[in-house]
Amino acid sequence: MPRGRLRVMLGAAPGVGKTYAMLEEGKRLQGLGKDVVVAVVETHGRAATAAMLDGLEVVPRRVVEHRGVQLTELDLEAVLARAPQLALVDELAHTDAPGSPHAKRWEDVDAMLDAGIDVMSTVNIQHIESLNDVVEQITGVQQRETIPDAVLRRADVIEVVDLAPQALRDRLTEGAVYPASRIDAALSNYFRLGNLTALRELALLWLADEVDSALQKYRAEHGIAGKWEARERVVVALTGGPEGETLLRRGARIAARSAGGELLAVHVTSEDGLRTGAPGTLAAQRALVEQLGGSYHQVVGSDIPRALVEFARGENATQLVIGVSRRSRLAALLTGPGIGSTVIRESGDIDVHIVSHSRAGGRFSLPRPTGGLTVRRRVLGFALALVGGPLLTLLLTSVRSGESMTADVLSYQLLVVIVALVGGIWPALFAALLSGLTLDFFFVDPLYTITISEPLHLLALVLYVVIAALVSLVVDQAARRTRAAQRATAEAELLATIAGGVIRGQDALQALITRTREAFGLTGVRLLDGDDVVSIDGEPADSAHTQRLPVGTRGTLELSGRDLAASDRRLLGAIVAQLDAALEHRDLAATASELGPLAEADRVRSALLAAVGHDLRRPLAAATAAVTTLRQTDLALSDEDREDLLETAEDSLDGLATLVTNLLDVSRVQAGVLGVSLAPTELDDVISPAFDELGVGPAEVELDIAPDLPALVADGVLLQRVVVNLVGNALRYSPPDRLPVLAASAFAGMVQVRVIDHGPGIPGERREAVFLPFQRLGDTDNDTGIGLGLALSKGFVEGMGGTLDAEDTPGGGLTMVVSLPAATEEEPA
Repeated sequence: MPRGRLRVMLGAAPGVGKTYAMLEEGKRLQGLGKDVVVAVVETHGRAATAAMLDGLEVVPRRVVEHRGVQLTELDLEAVLARAPQLALVDELAHTDAPGSPHAKRWEDVDAMLDAGIDVMSTVNIQHIESLNDVVEQITGVQQRETIPDAVLRRADVIEVVDLAPQALRDRLTEGAVYPASRIDAALSNYFRLGNLTALRELALLWLADEVDSALQKYRAEHGIAGKWEARERVVVALTGGPEGETLLRRGARIAARSAGGELLAVHVTSEDGLRTGAPGTLAAQRALVEQLGGSYHQVVGSDIPRALVEFARGENATQLVIGVSRRSRLAALLTGPGIGSTVIRESGDIDVHIVSHSRAGGRFSLPRPTGGLTVRRRVLGFALALVGGPLLTLLLTSVRSGESMTADVLSYQLLVVIVALVGGIWPALFAALLSGLTLDFFFVDPLYTITISEPLHLLALVLYVVIAALVSLVVDQAARRTRAAQRATAEAELLATIAGGVIRGQDALQALITRTREAFGLTGVRLLDGDDVVSIDGEPADSAHTQRLPVGTRGTLELSGRDLAASDRRLLGAIVAQLDAALEHRDLAATASELGPLAEADRVRSALLAAVGHDLRRPLAAATAAVTTLRQTDLALSDEDREDLLETAEDSLDGLATLVTNLLDVSRVQAGVLGVSLAPTELDDVISPAFDELGVGPAEVELDIAPDLPALVADGVLLQRVVVNLVGNALRYSPPDRLPVLAASAFAGMVQVRVIDHGPGIPGERREAVFLPFQRLGDTDNDTGIGLGLALSKGFVEGMGGTLDAEDTPGGGLTMVVSLPAATEEEPA
């Protein structure tokens, strides 16, 4: 009997609709004539999911009694006896009750597949064994029910049931996932927007890896060697040199530009094992590859370019990153094209990135003003004279005749001119002297002797030298002028770049220092402001080989490396002037940044004085009026009137005392001198006195405290003040028919206290502003104070090492969430 096929609906989190999608597909297949039964489905009380069961045959569950509790489980024997074409099995990672045929539900599914029954099932990403620890790091929740990766990878079809994180939170808010009592805790814990986004990415990446494995298997089975750009695969070639770190970081950035990009590093060793990089450097680069999320590979090959390209093709790479050759130009000329050229020629449809690095020279370097021609050209001139002379002589002697003297002389003259054009004056003079002597030895009678008996022969030799000198002089002047033009262009480019960086407001100091080191080929450049290091680039300065230049009145520029020529110092003077301007700009910016807080403090002080003036006048005026009335002897006051006046005076003075206390507290918070005494604290010990201070009873605030709530690390007095402020606000803004709620639960080592109201709420753009002092300034209703409550509460909570955040209440309103560390068992309350 052929084995059944497994189809899995994979979701990023509970509530995305996996079970609904499975039932919907089952009904569709049933409509097409397939025999479908529901082996087990968990509706979790969701009406829409339960409604999808209508019209589907449901196999009754098996009842298992465990420790006095009756549990219902999938009845495997009944499903096998029924033998449908397709069985719908929910929650593939479920752990079966003790006494069941198997320990895990996926084992029940395996038995159905062996019996030839097709199975459609569901699983969440957090239940995959290899991702269990990652999910715990993201959500703070450990999943105890897991499924081996191999079981899921054996599935014939895996489909991701995807739902945007915000859409899932909206479903949760509407009550489509959990009952109302669990919504608030779920939204602030497991179903945070960041958590859901990370879980969604994890699910998509896991499926992408699965698809990639299937693609590789298909390519291998069908012998496909061409590159398929399903996603970016970046191969970085390592030589074992110090430039490897630069190449790896560049490769990692290229891979990160596309979702699911992959980084691979490869080092090629020779077949005899003689070619290898520094072991310590390679080990460090291998560790860096792992930190960047890539993989390290080592291959053997006698032909490095071919080995690199073959490895890249074997890994279906889309990009190949190599470094600029560290060989000199002379070495490249003598040994032929380098690895880079060969790799580019052999790469075909693989993109090749050749990355510059410090070992290959700076990306911008000024040409040296000394000498018209390079050493390489001089060496080439001498080589041409040494090789070309004998070859020319061999050719001319083979065709020598009595009438060929003129052609012989002109041929040697042409050789001298060519050598002059290539190598300049010294190779040309050498070629002229050598040509004259060769001509006299092989072509002038008496042959095979060097005898200058005729003045014309001497004149010919002199003409050789003069012509060589004139041509060489022209060539040398042209080379000098070319290099001067190149240097002028480079200097102009350098100055334009420096000026542009300063004008654009970039980090001008660091840009200037970096460009200075690169331009003059120095090993290190450092800028000092007094004794403080302002900016540095390259190797630290060596005091024995350091040149120092003053920058303005207090700065110093230290240059490590070669001695600078006069032309270099002229350009360096312009750079020093720019550095001086950049230092001055930095000082001005620092002064401006210091003035900003002063202006803000002045604005706050003005607001404080205006607000305090208003709020002080009101209680003072009321208390003064009450006391003045009581002191008047000509007024006949009843006992009730006298009591009312005394109560007014008392309330006004109490309000005045509270205002002064709050002002002192907010001053301490803003000054950072708030006194905090942290200790394990039971929340019940805080709520009762807070409610007494507010004068409210259990009938006015709904409590929802988790029964196993641990103690929290807090200052009991400060936490009581926070609860008073938050509950007071909730009471003030809650509608008469909806009581505010004070809920508390533990999550990921934190205790969260949530004060929930169903009032008008706060717009998102004002969510952060409500925690600033004096936010009620300018409101039409000033009876509620000057807006210090939330500012104080936030300062108190942060002083205790926690956070205070504002969230929307599902259905409308505001929820204030206080998060504080839970006390550990080693710190009993």
